[in-house]
Amino acid sequence: MKNPVRITIALDKETNRLFEKLKAESKLSKSGLIRRALHFYSENKEVIDEHGSERINTYVDMLAHGEHIILDIDHFLLFLKLIESSPEKDKFWEDHQRVARAHAEEFVKKFRTPEEVLQRLEACNFYKLRKTSEGEYTLVTDEPMKKFIKTFLEEVFAGLGFKAEVKEDFAKLRVKAIKIP
Repeated sequence: MKNPVRITIALDKETNRLFEKLKAESKLSKSGLIRRALHFYSENKEVIDEHGSERINTYVDMLAHGEHIILDIDHFLLFLKLIESSPEKDKFWEDHQRVARAHAEEFVKKFRTPEEVLQRLEACNFYKLRKTSEGEYTLVTDEPMKKFIKTFLEEVFAGLGFKAEVKEDFAKLRVKAIKIP
């Protein structure tokens, strides 16, 4: 590297502990680790600034274990439209409920509130989430997606001990999470 620019930084004890751990794990020099961290931040700044590191952590959590796929939303909507014209559509929706119940069993270990579940599914691009009041949300989504989301949320919320009251509008779902006594 020609004529490097030298900087001095100060780290608190916890950040320094993390820095030393990452340096040892990566086998990079201090400068190399800082350069890599700055490049990563620069490449992911938009997502980090808009959603914090939570969105990146969600993507890594979903994709790292091979249980999720990246699929263009138009392709997914085509699949949903095809299902509606299939003679097997009732079986699909029954199976979808079964899969949603299985997700509820997993989600109860990860999430405490319906809002956390809604944020996770927003990261999947099923909808754009807006909290309207405590326990009430608006999900902006496409028509073919509404039934898929509604069915999924009803099952998952039930697994978390909530009733999902879902009302459909033209391009949105209004969801109210009601704690089951």
